[in-house]
Amino acid sequence: MLRLFAYLLLIALLGGCAVAEKPAPTPVSADTMEPDRDPGRQSPPAPVVEAPLRILVHKSSRTLALYSGDRLLKSYPVALGKDPSGPKRKEGDGRTPEGEYYVSVKNPDSRFYLSLGLSYPNRLDAEKAFLDGRITREEFRRISRAIDHGTSPPWNTVLGGAIFIHGFGAHRDWTEGCIALWDGDIRELFALVEVGTPVIITP
Repeated sequence: MLRLFAYLLLIALLGGCAVAEKPAPTPVSADTMEPDRDPGRQSPPAPVVEAPLRILVHKSSRTLALYSGDRLLKSYPVALGKDPSGPKRKEGDGRTPEGEYYVSVKNPDSRFYLSLGLSYPNRLDAEKAFLDGRITREEFRRISRAIDHGTSPPWNTVLGGAIFIHGFGAHRDWTEGCIALWDGDIRELFALVEVGTPVIITP
């Protein structure tokens, strides 16, 4: 009888864990974040693209707007860096960049479901940092060359890098500077957007 009671208690405990609502993750490093899905949201059919795409991210409204030419196709809710106010200046500041960038890489194997890498730092970010003495002339040249060729700039300077648009949830600002969407939304965006797509991030 005691053994049966212990077995039933174990089943009850395991069942409770399985159905318990998972708490929203606290702002931690990207390496230790757990997935945060939004299974209740159902995305409508993907928008029809008739002109070159561009992405406009409004940090203040926490939205990512996808345009085809001048026509707004769709707007998605986003989460930003855990200290989102102001432009990104250095690695580890928790800020999402502000400025004109482009999609420099697509990663279908991201630890955050799917991701679109951005060309941060851009030439203006690098120029300001060089004039302030925060990066060397050679680092400035390397960043400029990457921008000239439409590739990913170096992500190993004091300015930081590896800024992505990715999945894992737009519940609240939690990233290290990236732009996070719900998984269904990044899946839709990832299918539409190509490397080279302009991305403008405004305050």
